[in-house]
Amino acid sequence: MRLFLSKFTNKVDRKGRVSVPAPFRTALATQTFAGISAYRSFTAPCIEGCDTDFLERLAQGAQTFDAFSSEQAALSHLIFADTHQLPWDAEGRIVLPEKLIAHANISDSVTFVGLGQTFQVWEPAAYEAVEAEIRAKALRDRPTVPLPLPPGGTR
Repeated sequence: MRLFLSKFTNKVDRKGRVSVPAPFRTALATQTFAGISAYRSFTAPCIEGCDTDFLERLAQGAQTFDAFSSEQAALSHLIFADTHQLPWDAEGRIVLPEKLIAHANISDSVTFVGLGQTFQVWEPAAYEAVEAEIRAKALRDRPTVPLPLPPGGTR
């Protein structure tokens, strides 16, 4: 399983090019597509990023809804119809489409945020505000994560 970890802030040039962080490129190196898959988040003003394996898992999950149901159609439009496959160049840069830039209100830099199996791309100040809210909520609510037993069955 690929893991996207940490945060990286990179400059965006006037052509919309930005370097994908080297650790993210390394995590994506084994997929057949040399780049990222990205779509407008429908829950936040950011860009959702993933590899093609994750998109395939999303497609399988979307098929659990009744065929042609409004839920299945909405998810397909929100994710698959909106996904851009963005290849990187020899320097590891991608070109962000204007539709993604406008959605995330990106200007001269972006913050790549690793979320484990996926990542997000944010306008840096917007992400700082969201991160502060997330941390304040975590301090207040003390979330927990159920951990599956490791191989061998003991913790």
